Amino acid sequence: MEHVLLVTVQLDARFAHDGPDWAPEDESQELQELATSAGCRVIGQVVVKRHQPVAGTFLGSGKLEELRELSKKDGAQVLVFNQELSATQQRNIEEEVGVKTIDRTQLILDIFAQRAKSQEGKVQVELAQLRYLLPRLTGKGVLLSRLGGGIGTRGPGEQKLEVDRRRIRMRIARLSNELSRLGKRRQAMRVRRKESGIPIVALVGYTNAGKTTLLNRLTGADSVTRHQLFTTLDPLARRLQFDRKDAIILTDTVGFLHHLPHHLIEAFKATLEETRDASIILHVLDVSHPRALQHAEGVERVLHNLEFGDKLTLTALNKSDLVSDTYVLTALKRLYSPSVAISARTGEGIEELLKLIQETLHSELANPPDLLS
Repeated sequence: MEHVLLVTVQLDARFAHDGPDWAPEDESQELQELATSAGCRVIGQVVVKRHQPVAGTFLGSGKLEELRELSKKDGAQVLVFNQELSATQQRNIEEEVGVKTIDRTQLILDIFAQRAKSQEGKVQVELAQLRYLLPRLTGKGVLLSRLGGGIGTRGPGEQKLEVDRRRIRMRIARLSNELSRLGKRRQAMRVRRKESGIPIVALVGYTNAGKTTLLNRLTGADSVTRHQLFTTLDPLARRLQFDRKDAIILTDTVGFLHHLPHHLIEAFKATLEETRDASIILHVLDVSHPRALQHAEGVERVLHNLEFGDKLTLTALNKSDLVSDTYVLTALKRLYSPSVAISARTGEGIEELLKLIQETLHSELANPPDLLS
């Protein structure tokens, strides 16, 4: 277990990627959750406020000196930045501070590399990692003296990474072709589902919102659930029979994240096509989380970027059993109407949710082309 020191840098709005809604404390807390999910031990956190990043080192010399002293005192083995670093910045920080340095994107890619189990999932993760690494090559090879283990180094491995630009591009092309081939198989499955006339309901939500727990609750499936980020990477599809006449296909896929790295969105676009074919999007929102509103906004932003923003959406206000203030739930119901307060863990509100899904589908069936387009 590597000991990591987290560095959260808040930039002025025009240089920031998240807008004003994410306070530095929120950024720092989520970075800690990500690091813990990657199997790290967080030994400290530093919050830095800057007008704009320094070109070569991202932070000024005084702050880097402070990080060097902190790392030495606390025994930090890795620095993790919440902001994306260039190859030059990463290398210079490592030289100044004396410990391995990675950014949030590398941390997320590392978690994905640990979680991917299916062939398609592994291809998607490796493709995302290589696309991230390609602009970070130096000279004829990859400048990665850190290879050999630890966070930020899982996935393709040393042999595949220590290649020149041409070979990495060739590997990316081969992986893209393989992903396309796997995508055609998935597309054929989607066509068969559409031809069956059974509506598809896609579960979406922030990572760790409880989507897989809800799918298990509704369908009797036994998919793995854990209290950690990105438990589910590989798409799941299960049939839910309401009665003798009505049934739906429930799909579950990777959880969203604010400022989801572009490399991951591109790599997982084929998997997320499951959502494009859905009759209804069921947004699972963890209302017990102190950043629930920001999480909802992050999900909406990703859906918009994927051009799914105009889909009919219902909201499951999950983990409502952990919310003691009824006024909060009432306000959220109004804000995210139509919605139902539920607990996927206890079963509270599930019948009401099923009724809402059924009624919504019946009202939409008056216009089948729109429903199944």
